[in-house]
Amino acid sequence: MNKIVSYTISAMILMGLLISCGGQGRDSSKEAWVVSTLAGSETPGFADATGTEAQFSYPYGVAVDSFGNIYVADTGSHQIRKISPEGVVSTFAGSGTAGFADGTGRAARFNKPTEVAVDSFGNIYVADMYNHRIRKISPEGVVSTLAGSGTSGSENGVGEAAQFFYPHGVAVDSFGNIYVADMYNHGIRKISPEGVVSTLAGSTRGFLDGTGTAARFFYPTSVAVDTLGNIYVADKNNHQIRKISPEGVVSTLAGSVTPDFANDVGTAARFNYPTSVAVDSFGNIYVADKNNQRIRKIEYKAP
Repeated sequence: MNKIVSYTISAMILMGLLISCGGQGRDSSKEAWVVSTLAGSETPGFADATGTEAQFSYPYGVAVDSFGNIYVADTGSHQIRKISPEGVVSTFAGSGTAGFADGTGRAARFNKPTEVAVDSFGNIYVADMYNHRIRKISPEGVVSTLAGSGTSGSENGVGEAAQFFYPHGVAVDSFGNIYVADMYNHGIRKISPEGVVSTLAGSTRGFLDGTGTAARFFYPTSVAVDTLGNIYVADKNNHQIRKISPEGVVSTLAGSVTPDFANDVGTAARFNYPTSVAVDSFGNIYVADKNNQRIRKIEYKAP
């Protein structure tokens, strides 16, 4: 089975993930982790260039392929940008003008893309939020619509017959299934490699653990998949991290519905609007805890 580097995460979460993976087999307590700027300046804008000469406009989601290239959902520029391992920034897809169009490279258009994921073949999947679509970009830069009609709704179906409502997060598993945090539908949707859209979990707004559509979320914004096929959800307005088994059973991994800050075990922990989530190859979960201004780590510890 091909190993997939397909974490759909915010820039802050990416740093946490790199730190974890980089520390494999080493005593990280004896090392100093240095934060540097790979690309972009403090001024929002658009410029393809190297390192800090490049500009982004409110970049949100990032994903890394098996060659070390980084793909960025440059939300304010309505583009997908690419950063080479050497820090060279280029525009991978999108014209820079909000809209909708399938096509190659800059001939395509997006409308506030928020998160991206990469599969083992180098295809990039985009949560094209304001277009209510999930887009696919081939390694050659050809943009197509994987699913979504462009009109907000909650229909299951094949390809463009399906409907989403501000899809925000996206992740891909080792079988090529796509998982979507369908934010305004308060659910997690699944897209098969053939483009068949179904509802994996969630229904109306609220909080409830359960199986499939019996469960409830409140503006889920991000998803991640581990090597066993478990899905982790940043359930933003419930201030929790939820877990969905491959069979669709939803449970609360950590946090309570009361926003606060506390490091603790499971539901005794507290988050404050967690927005992004990632999982590493060891099963550790990383969370961008937005209103707590922190990156949190969730790991299993035997009792």
